[in-house]
Amino acid sequence: MIRFAFAAALAAAGAAACCILPMSIMLMGLAGSWLGVFGKAAAWAPHLVAAAILCTAAAWLISWQRGGLRRHAPALTGLTALNLLAWVVWAREAAINNWLITLM
Repeated sequence: MIRFAFAAALAAAGAAACCILPMSIMLMGLAGSWLGVFGKAAAWAPHLVAAAILCTAAAWLISWQRGGLRRHAPALTGLTALNLLAWVVWAREAAINNWLITLM
């Protein structure tokens, strides 16, 4: 269980780094040309989000099978929320960018 939860956490962090982190930095007003560093990670976004979702689903399943769901539920719920947020940001990135531009 610990291995899948750790893998899910790493995959969720990777998904956050390429999907959520650049948007958060732009919303804080820290945008600049250095944000292009995240462009290379963006190519891996679908793979990272898929890996994060699969690892998180495996962690939920293993936790449920071993009877540790009550103990692991808060951490797994946070991972699931982060995965869903990363998927929404990746899937709707163009619309989010257009909306942010209209706010400027």
